[in-house]
Amino acid sequence: MYQSGFKSLHSTEMALLKVYNDLLLATDTGNYAVLMLLDLTAAFDTIDHNILISRLEHCVGIKGAALQWFRSYLGERTFSIRLGEFVSSTASLVCGVPQGSILGPILFSLYILPLGSIFRKHGISFHCYADDSQLYLPLKRNNANSIAPLLRCLEDIKAWMASNFLKFNEDKTEIILFRPGGTINTPDVDLGDLKSYVKPVVKNLGVLMDGDFKLDKQINLVVKSCFYQLRQLSKVKSFVSFTDFERVIHAFISSRLDYCNSLYVGIGEASLTRLQRVQNAAARLLTGTRKRDHITPILVSLHWLPVRFRIDFKILLLVFKSLNNTAPKYLSDLLQPYAPSRALRSAGQLLLVSPNARLKSRGDRAFAVAAPKLWNNLPLYIRQAPSLAVFKFHLKTYLYSTAYNTV
Repeated sequence: MYQSGFKSLHSTEMALLKVYNDLLLATDTGNYAVLMLLDLTAAFDTIDHNILISRLEHCVGIKGAALQWFRSYLGERTFSIRLGEFVSSTASLVCGVPQGSILGPILFSLYILPLGSIFRKHGISFHCYADDSQLYLPLKRNNANSIAPLLRCLEDIKAWMASNFLKFNEDKTEIILFRPGGTINTPDVDLGDLKSYVKPVVKNLGVLMDGDFKLDKQINLVVKSCFYQLRQLSKVKSFVSFTDFERVIHAFISSRLDYCNSLYVGIGEASLTRLQRVQNAAARLLTGTRKRDHITPILVSLHWLPVRFRIDFKILLLVFKSLNNTAPKYLSDLLQPYAPSRALRSAGQLLLVSPNARLKSRGDRAFAVAAPKLWNNLPLYIRQAPSLAVFKFHLKTYLYSTAYNTV
């Protein structure tokens, strides 16, 4: 359930949203939370074929001819090295799965399947995306034993990997400590032997996370990358049509603004303003508008949603998918349909239970809290949309009219 790599209806953003939700809720209660990002060295290349076949047979239940197909697929492989005109002699390849193949990532996910039982044995929450594994748990203040489960789990992980020919890369394994809201002093939790892994900022599936959930480093990276792309795109504008150039803008700029923007719920106004400036600059480049001209009419003419409304659009899109079985179960489980204890008019409104949170900067930003509030504020006809395409059409129209006060 918590392996999102190379699976239909799953994505890196959904995996991050689940982990981020749990971390926000943990710190909303006044606890710290620790996140460990495990790193493996050449993970796909060291898979033992015999162990993999045994796992397919005994853990997954593949038998007979199907199992022989896998034996045939993995067996009798060779490799050689080419350098210019020179080619080495061939050697047998007795381990590893082709990383660029369709089967490779699936076989790797099945190979590391027993890791889940190790995580659960120690009561550690986890999420995997192919060979990227995230472990996290809440830590109570002034409790030296709260980190003990993670230490024991890490030792078991190292032992399991050693026996399964996987190399645990300690140099690239990182830990980040998330602080409860309002905490400005030095964290009063003892991480023991894990201190050497602690970083102030970590890169998790392409997103830079910090211990205060501000995402300042992530915003800086997005803004810097987008303005660089805009400078490059300005050089080719004269060679392409307006329609094609708008497509290019969306491919190089909008995609960066939208990547994992569901994590941006509740970020500071200054960060939102910086992201909006990127979109404004893209609109000015596309339309040739001068810097002094007011940007709102330009955005209206392009029918572009402002950044803050693009964030709401993403959250609501994920809610619709979760309620219609086109999103991972771990997201659907965060949403609970509202069912009044007695007959009320609200019973048929397709509402969601809206949990209460303690802190605006923590719990209110969690998907399980923010998503129901946004969903319940939608008009009923949007919540009742019969398909994803209809929902997206009505939702964009509604948010567009809200953003620009149009009828």
